[in-house]
Amino acid sequence: MTIAYIALRAGVSAPTVSKVINGRSDVSMLTRERVEAVMREQGYTPTRRKARGAPLLELAFHEFESEWAGEFIKGAGRVASENDLGLVLSEMKGSNAAGRGWIEDVVARRPAGVIVVLSALDDNMRAQLRSRGIPLVVVDPTGEPLHDTPSVGATNWSGGLTATRHLLDLGHRRIGVIAGPENLLCSRARLDGYRAAMDAAGVEVDPSLIRHGNFYVNEAIREALILLDRDPSTRPTAIFALNDLQALGVYLAARDLGLRIPDDVSVVGFDDIPTAQWANPPLTTVRQPLVEMAVTAARLVIRLAAGEHPTETRVELATSLVTRASTAPLRVQDSPRP
Repeated sequence: MTIAYIALRAGVSAPTVSKVINGRSDVSMLTRERVEAVMREQGYTPTRRKARGAPLLELAFHEFESEWAGEFIKGAGRVASENDLGLVLSEMKGSNAAGRGWIEDVVARRPAGVIVVLSALDDNMRAQLRSRGIPLVVVDPTGEPLHDTPSVGATNWSGGLTATRHLLDLGHRRIGVIAGPENLLCSRARLDGYRAAMDAAGVEVDPSLIRHGNFYVNEAIREALILLDRDPSTRPTAIFALNDLQALGVYLAARDLGLRIPDDVSVVGFDDIPTAQWANPPLTTVRQPLVEMAVTAARLVIRLAAGEHPTETRVELATSLVTRASTAPLRVQDSPRP
């Protein structure tokens, strides 16, 4: 298999194939995709020298607008420093240079490895990285983890189970949920943990008490108002928010309605971002080891860059409940009527 043969099958010149292999930006997207498709069909993987330029570790987010992004940066930055690598931060939802998308910018930088957080790459993007010998690790993939792409996550199902059991143990039965996007694997797993805990306790899940948001505060406020602006006999006495930013949205909605936390409604979050302990009252939450997840992903991608082949392609780190002042036993007078 030669570059000339790939060029013949793709209907382009050999120099154009070489440009695609080397990540040059002066190739049209359609031509690049055609050449990449032929390379995949033929199983062509070019022999690669070590990437040129300064050694870099790329940490890519779908978007930066989240406090937990800072925790991932801490972990990845620590490992990058230990390995004399520079850390590059990028945002996948927009282009970083005129006429180029995210993947073209990554290929142009030629980092030692790429870590993608809470997002997914299509087959073409993964093929572009693979054909250039750039290893990839995904943290909290949006869909089911792919066997050929190493991934790092947390025990989301167990975390959802633990959070809900905590509220059940406090006597709550009408437990509302503000979940994340339905297409996100981590959100589905946390919600499944909630359902499992309710089922084990013999408590019927009320579908009207489950709302879906986008993991940010503003939308969580709207969903929390829908849950809480009800007659006291039907509104939830506790809410499990599937991340801490959503929990803070519940705080603001409760304040707008004149409800007190935890006297009128108990709240549990998920992540344990730094803000959680400074909320008023401090937030009970499921601690997701965000820094440790980033450290694990960074070390894994560096091992891949060194030519190692880990036997496990999926790593899950344990979650744990951090109990603070936002949850309290159900008051008898606030119990919903039968």
